[in-house]
Amino acid sequence: MSKTHLTIIPSSANILGAVGNLEIALHLPHGEPRAIAIIAHPLPPQGGTMEHKIVTTLAKTFSALGCVALRFNFRGVGASEGIYDHGKGEVDDAIAVANYARSTFENLPLVLSGFSFGGYVQARAAQQLQPQHLVLIAPAVVRFAMPPVPDNTLVIHGESDDVIPLAAALQWARPQHLPIVVLPDTGHFFHGRLHKIQEIVRHHFVGHPL
Repeated sequence: MSKTHLTIIPSSANILGAVGNLEIALHLPHGEPRAIAIIAHPLPPQGGTMEHKIVTTLAKTFSALGCVALRFNFRGVGASEGIYDHGKGEVDDAIAVANYARSTFENLPLVLSGFSFGGYVQARAAQQLQPQHLVLIAPAVVRFAMPPVPDNTLVIHGESDDVIPLAAALQWARPQHLPIVVLPDTGHFFHGRLHKIQEIVRHHFVGHPL
């Protein structure tokens, strides 16, 4: 069976990470995939999992764009082994998942995406993985030491975010001359605005083809 015609892996599937198994879920597009998209979830100690609505929204959006979309649970979450490592080990988790995807779906461009804590992890992972695209939703710039990111990175933030204030996101982005797409009257969890995330991501990849 061709690698590009695998059935969808259920959420109980596992791959081997640095400290044990990592739980993953894979979404395949209709037709031949154009790219791989890895999506990372928010902070584990606050209940973040790969089932978070923003993570699943991103997975569906990337799949509709023609990507193999892969979401996963960080160490210590769900069926993933290990314990929370304050961001350090979670970067290793993201890299392990990306390497698995690259070895399974060869020669496809890589997109890294994450929400909040997941955005921080993916920005860190991008320094090693060198993806073609990086998509960050309300990245956790005030809680972790966010690195600089490529100038084609898409950053989406809520104007009324009370967890990661917009002012902090702008302070991080300003020295990089990095634009941020701001959704008015929107908080950290984008309640009632998931369709806007979908629209913005789709529009971004019209100007930045996969």
